[in-house]
Amino acid sequence: MFARTTPWPLVALFTAGYLAPYLLPTTVGRLESGLPVSATQAGAIGSVLLLSSATAGFLLASRVDLIGPRTLARAGLLLAVLGYGGAALTTHVPAVVAGAAVGGFGSGTVTAVAATGIAAQRDPHRTTTLGLLGVSALAGAVYLTVPHLGPGHAQPLAAIAFTALAVWPLTARLSPRTTQALPRTATGSRLPHLRPGLLLAAAMPCWSAAQNSLWGVSGRIGLTQAHLGEVTVGVVFAVALGAGLLGVVGAGALGPRVGQALPIGLGTVLIAGCIALSASATDLTTFASGEIAWNLLYPVVLSYVIGLAASLDPRGRWAVLVGSASSLGTAVGPMTGSLLAARAGFPAMGTVLAVGLLAVAVPLTAVALRRRPTTVTTTHPALTEATVQLDVAA
Repeated sequence: MFARTTPWPLVALFTAGYLAPYLLPTTVGRLESGLPVSATQAGAIGSVLLLSSATAGFLLASRVDLIGPRTLARAGLLLAVLGYGGAALTTHVPAVVAGAAVGGFGSGTVTAVAATGIAAQRDPHRTTTLGLLGVSALAGAVYLTVPHLGPGHAQPLAAIAFTALAVWPLTARLSPRTTQALPRTATGSRLPHLRPGLLLAAAMPCWSAAQNSLWGVSGRIGLTQAHLGEVTVGVVFAVALGAGLLGVVGAGALGPRVGQALPIGLGTVLIAGCIALSASATDLTTFASGEIAWNLLYPVVLSYVIGLAASLDPRGRWAVLVGSASSLGTAVGPMTGSLLAARAGFPAMGTVLAVGLLAVAVPLTAVALRRRPTTVTTTHPALTEATVQLDVAA
């Protein structure tokens, strides 16, 4: 199914970098149950982790070429192992917070390397879908396994640390230095397509905040409002992530045939409905329906958004910056969801988030509509004088 030229190290780094956000519900839930912290404080720890990840992306967006992908990827994986592993081994709350921050910075570093490399590929959307397949499958396995490993906060954090350790050998296949995707004379040192890039970067924090406000409290919705057990909630999440696998496969098969505006715009509108449904759930059927439908759509839209960002700059800078902007929204998601739920209840939270998503769908669709295909030649080491289809501003 996959060609020999598939950049598996980048797919593995993408999986390792995105695993922490995917495990957010069980991580936050177990921090609350396993440590002397409130639900809001547990959400804040999750926000610290994700904010640290976003910070790494902003700091490193233009430095991957300079430092080198192999060196930077190994540094990020090491930070992830030490941070998440250290947080898993202690119950001292300040130490857990520090470990989450260090691990989050490692995840963001790894994601920056992956995003930069993916942007230079012949088909960034295809590589992104493979990464989303990997992280969805791995997260689903963790959700099925963790409830059977006993109580405590250590299990999801240890899973992220072990994943980073497992990915380490693949970094040997990365270059110590990355030749720029296009000669500097062709791309210039300034960011191309500034207006659509800034609009996309401004919209993505709101888009991600809405998604992860729900995702960060989904476990609590299932446990407290739908009155389900942890094992049942874990099964729902695993099935939902399995649906996400189907969505990613469908997005990969569909590719650019319908453009980017339709899946991004319509997909975001449908996600808004799923969030409202899931947040109002009081039984297994409604909870499972909302979570499964949302997880089916979320990676599809995300893959097109990442591909859209990658098309703005073959050197990958917009891909990293937009990804980091998205991580900012991801970072405030757990805290936002916890605060809204505490003050207004889960159903009202879902309504607020759904309305916000409908508003954000407008600028995202506008950026996608202003793109048209063109052909660019790249001298990236992964592609020797290959012709790459990129989208550039109309």
